[in-house]
Amino acid sequence: MFPGPEGESMRAMQARALDAVREWDARVAAEHGPDAVWVAVSHGDVIKAILADALGSHLDQFQRIVVSPASVSVVQYTPTRPFVGRVNDVGGDLSGLVPPPRRGRRARAPKAPTGDAVVGGGAS
Repeated sequence: MFPGPEGESMRAMQARALDAVREWDARVAAEHGPDAVWVAVSHGDVIKAILADALGSHLDQFQRIVVSPASVSVVQYTPTRPFVGRVNDVGGDLSGLVPPPRRGRRARAPKAPTGDAVVGGGAS
């Protein structure tokens, strides 16, 4: 049992965390746009459970994910699926998380990924 409210199961903890993260992500995107960056801070097992879901990994395997104290992991939620951008980053420089400023009135924000990542890791 997870030491959460009333000793909930790991699966219940994961479901509760995913519901909260996805709800908050939708609220932030609705208010600030799809490029908004926000932070969630939690215990390592909760973060690993969220990452396991985003990676499409069964919850039974979440302990294979390393999440160090004060590390940064990044999940971008899209209408089709989540994309994992960083896991356990302890490098300290977070400037790469902030999208570049839009230029001009007609400038468009970069499109969020909607399908699978490009084979070989190239730009889409």
